[in-house]
Amino acid sequence: MKFSRSQLLGSSMMFSAALALANMSPALAQDNTTEEQTDDVATMDTVVVTASTGTLIRGVAPTGTNTIPIGEDLIDKISPSSANDLLANVPQVSNAFNTVPTPGATIASPFNRPNLRNLGVSGGSTTLVLLDGMRMVGSGVLQTSPDPSAIAPFSVGRMEVVLDGGSSIYGSDAIGGVINFISKKEIDGLDLAIEKGFGDSYESTDAVLAGGTSWDSGSAYLVYNYSEHDDVFGSDRDYVFQDHTDRGSTDYRSMNCSPGTVVAMDIPFSLPTFTPGANFCDETDVLTIYPEETNNRLFGKLTQDLKPGLLFELTGYYSDRETVHQGQGPGTGTGVRGSGTITAANPYFQSILGETSQNVLFSYEDVFGPALASTTELSAWMINPKLTYNFANSWQVNASLSYGQSTNEVRSNQIDQVSQAIALSGLVPGFALNPYDVSASDPAALAAIGDFQVYGDNDQEMLQFRTVADGTAFSFDGKDVKAAIGFEYMKESIDARQGQGPPSDLELFGAENDRDVTSIFGELMIPLMDSAAYGTFDTSLSVRYDSYSDVGDATNPKIGFTYKPNNDVAFRGSWGTSFHAPSLADTGDAVDTRVQVVPISPYIAPGDSPLNLARSTVILAGGNPDLDPEEAETYSFGVDWLPMDGALQGLLVSLTYYNVEFTNQIAIVPVTEPGFFLIDAYTPFYTINPTLEQVQALGAGLRIENAASLESLFEGTSPYLLVDARRNNLGTVKTDGIDFGVRYSRETEAGELSAGIWGTYTLGRDVQAAEGAPTVDGLEFGTSQLQLVADFGWSKDNASLSMRVNHTAGYDASADVSVDGFTTVDLSGRLTLPGNGWRDDTILSINVDNLFDEDPPYFDDIDGYANGSTLGQVVYLGIRQKF
Repeated sequence: MKFSRSQLLGSSMMFSAALALANMSPALAQDNTTEEQTDDVATMDTVVVTASTGTLIRGVAPTGTNTIPIGEDLIDKISPSSANDLLANVPQVSNAFNTVPTPGATIASPFNRPNLRNLGVSGGSTTLVLLDGMRMVGSGVLQTSPDPSAIAPFSVGRMEVVLDGGSSIYGSDAIGGVINFISKKEIDGLDLAIEKGFGDSYESTDAVLAGGTSWDSGSAYLVYNYSEHDDVFGSDRDYVFQDHTDRGSTDYRSMNCSPGTVVAMDIPFSLPTFTPGANFCDETDVLTIYPEETNNRLFGKLTQDLKPGLLFELTGYYSDRETVHQGQGPGTGTGVRGSGTITAANPYFQSILGETSQNVLFSYEDVFGPALASTTELSAWMINPKLTYNFANSWQVNASLSYGQSTNEVRSNQIDQVSQAIALSGLVPGFALNPYDVSASDPAALAAIGDFQVYGDNDQEMLQFRTVADGTAFSFDGKDVKAAIGFEYMKESIDARQGQGPPSDLELFGAENDRDVTSIFGELMIPLMDSAAYGTFDTSLSVRYDSYSDVGDATNPKIGFTYKPNNDVAFRGSWGTSFHAPSLADTGDAVDTRVQVVPISPYIAPGDSPLNLARSTVILAGGNPDLDPEEAETYSFGVDWLPMDGALQGLLVSLTYYNVEFTNQIAIVPVTEPGFFLIDAYTPFYTINPTLEQVQALGAGLRIENAASLESLFEGTSPYLLVDARRNNLGTVKTDGIDFGVRYSRETEAGELSAGIWGTYTLGRDVQAAEGAPTVDGLEFGTSQLQLVADFGWSKDNASLSMRVNHTAGYDASADVSVDGFTTVDLSGRLTLPGNGWRDDTILSINVDNLFDEDPPYFDDIDGYANGSTLGQVVYLGIRQKF
C-alpha cells in the first residue's frame, strides 16, 4: 500500500473543494446547501437529500462544528490503495499524518486504528469510523474497532471528518470525532485502473476493475480492488540502525547473534574463537519496518425506486487482507533469539576458564533463518439495506439495517523457551543444544525448539438497526424549525481464542462476549434570527440516550450555534459531552484475562529488602468486568471568512479553538515505571506481601500462567507483590488547540492557480495517569505541537500539477535531548486524454512521494528515528481507462 504518496492532494483541490465550498466552515454553508454539502441520490421519481455527517437533519451542515471533507475529485486524483491513505490527508489524525501507518506484528495491534486528537485507544476506539453513516463490524483479536482498509477506496465518493464529539448523534466512540466514508452514488460504464509504485527495494501494485449502469428508476455498480506491496527491511533504509556510538549515544545492538557470545565468570567471549569480548548484531537489518501485504476488496451498491417517494438502497463490502512481518519488531526481537545457561551436563559444553556453567547468547539464524514470520489474516464483510420514504411535505423517514462479520487470525512464529531450556541442560539423551554452533545441535532438539507459535483469533459479529425521521416541525416569523428523531438497536459479539504451543497442537484459551444497545436520539435546528441589519443566528440542540446490557446507561447532549453578521463571515461554536463504552475486548470476559506469575519480583518498594527479588510477583492482567465508560466534555469556537466578491474572492480563512477534557481513560497501571510505589494514586492497585485470601479474591476462577495453582504460590514461600494490571479506568487528558486554514485560488490566462496551508496546533495537554496522581505537562517532552500541510497547484484544461509539503514540528524528548521536525515534499501530475469514440477518457498520472528522499529525524532509541516515517522516494505511475 502507498501511504505518504496518498497524502498528496493531487492538486490543491482539497482546500478549494473543502474550504471554498465551506464544508470545513459549516456556518458559511447554511445558506448555500448544494450537492457539495449533501448526498443527492436522484432517480426518476425520487430525490433523497441525506444529512451531512454530524447532524440528523437533511440539507444543513452540523451547526457550529468544524468539518473537513475530501471529495470525489480529489479521491480520483490520488487513487489511494487504502482508506487509510485518505486519513493521511488530515493533520488531526495524529497517528497517521506524515507517517507510514504500519500494522503491528502481534495480536495487540494487527491493523491501524485512526486516532483524532491523540486521545489514545483501548480495545475499542475514541474515534468513530462510519460507512454511509452506519457502524462497521469490528476487527482484531484484542480489539473491536473497524478496520478502515476494508473499504475499497475507489468506491468512496467522499470522506467527512467531524472534529468534535459526536455522541449526541452517534453514541459511543465519538470522543475525538467522527470519520464517515460515503460511497459513490453511481458508476456508469466500465472503469479500469492500474498503478505501479517503484522505490529503493520496493514495488507496489494497485489495480481496480469497476463497472456499473443506471436506468430510469435506479442504478447499480460493483468494484473490485486488488493491491499488494513488497516488504521493506531496516537494512534497506539508512535511518534505521541500532549502533549510535559514533553519535556519542547508546549501542542498542543485540548479542543474540550468529555467532554468539559466551559469558563465563562474568567475562564475555565471542564465538566461534572464544576471544575476549562480545559479538553484536543490528537486529533491525532483518526486521521489516514495512510488512509485505496483499489485499482483495469488493464493494457493491444498488439503488432502486420502489414507487414514488420510496427508495431502496443496498450496499455491501468484502475484504480479505494478509500481512506478513519478518520478526516482531525492534526491541521485541527477530523470533530467533536464543539465550540461557549451559552446564557441564550438556555434552556440547566447553569450559573456558575452568567454570562448570556459562551464560550463552546466540541466534538460530543458521537453522531457521534471520527472522521468523508473523502473519496476520483479516477478513470482513458487511451488508446494509436501507429504505427511505418521503411523506407529509418536508418529512422523510429512513430505516437502515446492517449486518457484518469479521474473521481475524494472527500467528507469530517464535522459539519454544521451555524446549530450549531442556536442550541447554543436556539432561535428555539425544536432545541437546549446541549454543556454540547451533546447526550442530541434536536434530530432535532443534525440531522441538522451532515448533512453537503464539496464536490469536477472533470472530466478530455486529447487527445494527437505525431509523431516523426528520423534517420541518413548525414555522414562526417565516422561519422553519427543523427536527429529527431516531431509534437505534445494536447487537455485537466476539468469540476469541488465544494461546501458544506447536502450531499443530496449540493450547488455546477462549472467551465469548456479547451485548445489546438500545438508543433514542433527537435534534432541533432553530433559526433564531434572520435580519438584514444584524444577520442570521442559528442554533441546534441534540441529545442521545444509550442503554447498554452490560455497562449501564449514558445520556449525552450537544448544543451548537452559527452567527453570520453578513455573507462573508461566520462565527460558530459548540459544546457537548461524549463517551466510549468499554469494548467487548476490554471487559472481564476478554480472552487475555488471566493471572500471570513472575518467578521473581523485579519491582521492589523503597526501603524493602532486595532479597525480595527471589520471591514471586502475581499480576492480574487483561479485561475488567468493573470498567466504566470513558467520558469527555468538548467545546469549540471558530470563525470563517470567505469573501463572496471583490479582489479577495477565492480567499478562505478558517480558525477554530477546541477544548477536550477526557476522563475515566482506560489504561493499565505503570508498574514498570520508576517511582510507581511513590505515587499514592496507585496504592489501590497493588498489595505488598499479599495473603492467599487476597490473591484468591482477585484471581479465583481465572486461568493461571506459570504456576500450577494460586495455592502453590504459598508453598514454602509467598509472593512479594500482587498487582492489578488489568485495564482500569485511570487517567485524565485535558487538551486544547487551534485548527487553522488559509487558502486562495484564482483563475488566470495560464490556468487556475491555488495555494493553501492548514493544520492543527496543540496549545496544551495535561495528563494525569490516575486520579490523585501528579498532573504532567504532556507537551513538555515527547509530543509535537504542530502538524500542517501546505500545497501549491496549477490546472488548465486537461492537465494539473501540484506540490504538497507535509510538516511535523520538532519537540523536546527530555531536558537535554530534542528531536527535529520532519518535512516531506510530494509532487503529483495528471493528464487527461479525451475519448475518441471506442473509449472514454484516459487518465495518466505520476506521483512522487518524498521528492527529496528525506529521512525522519534521528533519535537515540532502539531503531534510531522518531517523529515520522517514510518509505523514502517512491514514484507511482498510473493509467485509468473509462469505457
